[in-house]
Amino acid sequence: MGISFIDNWRARHGSARGVSVTRPRADDRDGLAELLAECEALRSLAYDSGLELDDSADSLAALDQVMPRWRDDPERMARLGNDAGLYLGTVVVHTVPGARWRVRPDGQPVVRLASGREFDVVRAGRAWADGGTPELAQTYAEVAEGHGSERPAPLG
Repeated sequence: MGISFIDNWRARHGSARGVSVTRPRADDRDGLAELLAECEALRSLAYDSGLELDDSADSLAALDQVMPRWRDDPERMARLGNDAGLYLGTVVVHTVPGARWRVRPDGQPVVRLASGREFDVVRAGRAWADGGTPELAQTYAEVAEGHGSERPAPLG
């Protein structure tokens, strides 16, 4: 497949390269969450910047303060954008009651909130990597604040 975090996860779990991650078994939500939490490029950036990503809202605020040196490299920016979105989703799933990962039929991972609304975390991560706004911590606060609400929120 050529996607480093998927290939790394498969190597650790003995899965074949041709196994699809777009259709996880209903009883393997922990495996899906672990796969999506890899965020190898983002974790490397954080490490190089002296940050520890601990799946907390505070770590999102710390990421918002990292100098965006990756914007000069479109390939690196795309990887970091994807990873930032997946990390944002990981924080939401770990900290917002009732939030969980869901993979759409097209293979797009989204976070489904307890209210039933879905949040496209990858789109949010790409926007952050591309322009720095909205900040990851701000996006997280909007999601966490409105997680049980039926009102529409600016989530993407």
